[in-house]
Amino acid sequence: MTHRLEFLDLQAFILVAELGSFHEAAQRLHLSQPALSRRIQKLEELLEVELLERTTRRTHLTPIGADFLPRARRMIEEYESSILNMRELATHQKGTVTIACLPTAAFYFLPSVIRGFSEAWPGIRIRILDVSANEGLQRVINGEADFGINMFSAQSAEVSFTPLLRDPFVLALRSDHPLAAKKSIQWADLEQVRLITVSRDSGNRTLLDNALSAEGIRLNSFYEVQHLSTSLGLVESGLGVAILPKMTMPGPDHDTLCSRELPEPRIQRTIGLVRSSSHSISSTAQLFIDMLLEHWGNSTDS
Repeated sequence: MTHRLEFLDLQAFILVAELGSFHEAAQRLHLSQPALSRRIQKLEELLEVELLERTTRRTHLTPIGADFLPRARRMIEEYESSILNMRELATHQKGTVTIACLPTAAFYFLPSVIRGFSEAWPGIRIRILDVSANEGLQRVINGEADFGINMFSAQSAEVSFTPLLRDPFVLALRSDHPLAAKKSIQWADLEQVRLITVSRDSGNRTLLDNALSAEGIRLNSFYEVQHLSTSLGLVESGLGVAILPKMTMPGPDHDTLCSRELPEPRIQRTIGLVRSSSHSISSTAQLFIDMLLEHWGNSTDS
């Protein structure tokens, strides 16, 4: 089979079928009748079927031609729609930006940027994958996300990392907890309290454990949960205290919860922009990244 399916061949077939006349279709398409006939013949040879029956007066669809006509129309519609969508994408009228983001960072980094971005490009959808550090890294590497907002510790040779913010760990506790009244917290103060920790699969837990182990500090890890939000809930219920990234804490006017600075060694995580080294960034996603960097790019200097 040497022929290729061409847009003009489909267009010619549809018009002949709708008008029932090669003569009228040729005039509409600004073709000679022999040229139009060659297009129909080429299409029939490609499909290896007879689509049209010609009589002395009119042209009729064969049963197979009648079955193929709506399919041909759909192919034309999809082609034209694809062209339109590509133009809209190129001019950023439509599109989707997918971000793999740490849950704790999603509400901290994104709302202000999304608000400005949506005002500038209202037709572009934002899809947020609020997942763990390791999963977010894989989503970027696999191309499921355009880029990610992640911790520096969750890194791979397959991605690049641009720092955005240093996020210190703090002690989370109830405002009526005895330690909340202390002017400064020492590690010895935490040896006898029940500590609520996240699982060892968490990048935050790994960062905390490594920092404490290096200083020979051992704490009473009594409760273990999967999510930082759950640990905050247990702290609020009075079951213990937690060491968490400051970004996860509610505002200072919270009725129940408060935070206190931790002593040396200062433990902090660096949050930043993660991009794949092997997948190119779409122009739409790059627009969002540019706005994100403009908004947060100088935060690590403070």
